Amino acid sequence: MTDQSSMRFDLQIISSWIQEDSTVLDLGCGKGDLLDFLRTHKKIRGVGIEQDEEKVACAISRGLTVLQGDLSMEVVDYPDNRFDYIVLSQTLQQVYEPAELLKELVRIGRRVIVSFPNFSHWGVRLQVLLAGRAPKNDHLPYDWYDTPNIRVITMKDFRLFMKEIGVCILKETAINTHHHDIKGHIVRILPDWRATYGIFLVASCLDGKCEPL
Repeated sequence: MTDQSSMRFDLQIISSWIQEDSTVLDLGCGKGDLLDFLRTHKKIRGVGIEQDEEKVACAISRGLTVLQGDLSMEVVDYPDNRFDYIVLSQTLQQVYEPAELLKELVRIGRRVIVSFPNFSHWGVRLQVLLAGRAPKNDHLPYDWYDTPNIRVITMKDFRLFMKEIGVCILKETAINTHHHDIKGHIVRILPDWRATYGIFLVASCLDGKCEPL
């Protein structure tokens, strides 16, 4: 059984945003830590989608409902407003068509929670400026040639992106943590510079207003 303090720090924040007795779809759910915690402590009804076969097997062994497949393809089969919450944590930067995916997610989910590494962190900027190399650090632990990240996203980019595709931002939190670390803290001063990850709660917009619950 997963407790909150043993989860990745961004998942700890995300779990606090999800209400009890909700329906949840966790995209790129890994071994199912978030779903397991929410099922136990918030009595949610959850489904996960994960591409890695070993992680899917691990999640299923915990009694979770997890499908193996490409999340961008799997979500198109769900009806409108199927879930109360959809979680896309540390995955958006690996998606080939993020605009199409986000439009699908706000269609099938009443609320969507997205977290991603913030490429405008001061350490990333400094490494490019002084070393002239693609950034590699504790929250971006890959070399340019083996990274799963195909997108470079900043928190400011994401805000503009949501406006362009007509999606409302309901809430955002900037955090400082390392890749898959369970410890971290919320950044309130100069978040675009000091945060290693951004977490956003978004929803579809109707005539410029967010769709009500």
